[in-house]
Amino acid sequence: MVAPQQTTQRQRTEAQVIAFLAAMGALMAFGIDASLPAFDEIRPAFGMASNDTRVTLIITTYFIGMSFGQIFYGPLADRFGRAPILRFGLMLYMVGALFAMVATDFTFLLGSRLIWGFGAAAASVLRTTITRDLYHGDQMARIISITMAFFLLGPIVAPLIGEGLINFGSWRWPFGASAVLAIGMLFWSYRFGETLNPANQRPLKLGPTVEAIKKVATTRVTVVYTLAMTLSFGAFFVYLASAQPIFDVIYGRVDWFPLLFAASGVIEMGAFFVVPRFIVRYGTHRVALISLTITLAISLVLLFFTWPAQGTPNFWIWFVGVMLANIFIAMLIPVGMAQALEPMEELAGTASGIIGLVTMGGATVIAGFINAQLAHSVTPMIMSYVVLSGLSLVIITQAHRSKKPHSHWPGGPKTR
Repeated sequence: MVAPQQTTQRQRTEAQVIAFLAAMGALMAFGIDASLPAFDEIRPAFGMASNDTRVTLIITTYFIGMSFGQIFYGPLADRFGRAPILRFGLMLYMVGALFAMVATDFTFLLGSRLIWGFGAAAASVLRTTITRDLYHGDQMARIISITMAFFLLGPIVAPLIGEGLINFGSWRWPFGASAVLAIGMLFWSYRFGETLNPANQRPLKLGPTVEAIKKVATTRVTVVYTLAMTLSFGAFFVYLASAQPIFDVIYGRVDWFPLLFAASGVIEMGAFFVVPRFIVRYGTHRVALISLTITLAISLVLLFFTWPAQGTPNFWIWFVGVMLANIFIAMLIPVGMAQALEPMEELAGTASGIIGLVTMGGATVIAGFINAQLAHSVTPMIMSYVVLSGLSLVIITQAHRSKKPHSHWPGGPKTR
């Protein structure tokens, strides 16, 4: 598919690494968030009723593509290098976005979104893989956390950009803008260069891949954090796919959606700048326990208000409660990925792909089932937050039964 990449010595500042990784994440998120304000125009364009929830399949198919794409890109990135695989994914991302922009049939649109998500999977898996190439331990968690803070510019800016493009043109314009952004990211990748050490290149054979899967499946901390992230992401994905219909159908406040969705992203981004300090002080494992405990507590309070209100609590109680729960769920991302990838070493690409497939694929299935239950009530959403965060918390407690969590920086960036 592509020739092996020879790594050259390249000096990168921490700021350059964070900027590049954050841009990768923002591009991935733009494919989701910029399309959300388009739902109201997409429905009539494809002959749907104003309350038809099938429009959320636009998000679901994107996630499905991202889920299965990660297991494809991971082993290839370990064999051929990070840079060529990222570029292939970016080109596929661009093709999917352009196909979606010109779609005249809803099935074709969903197929285009599947391709688009498959391309975005390269950025998703290689974002953490590149971080693992350059950093390790709690410092890796710190870099992922800072990167995630900038990544959350997507939910802040993308819906507003999408709304502006739709008002100026049509629902197709945000899709075209995504293709343009992919081209920019493609050029940037040439400047950033390769991060895989040639000594760590792995053969693209079934045997080593199976061995990598076995290592992921038999490493306690990796399995525990992968399962916990899958369940927690399931709750977050419910919100991501159903937020616009809830604003519109259940609360009748669709005009508020872009602004409030962006506002929640601003607060979440601020929280990610705080997380590195807690990681330094308490270690990644303890931060994970704290974040899930608070998520469960907030979810129980939300359920207390939702149940007597027959599934439609006061709008502001629902919005603020879910926003706070999402902040602490999102905090699990940097610590969870750092803990899961720490033992993988030279298997970082393949391991990232496997973890991405399980977490994103599992979360998409969970969210798809729960979103199907949402009609005129947010009760299924709130119940999912309670159950999934509670299960995640129980699972996380098993991560270090025979190993103390790190409470210090194990080391700095690896030399290149």
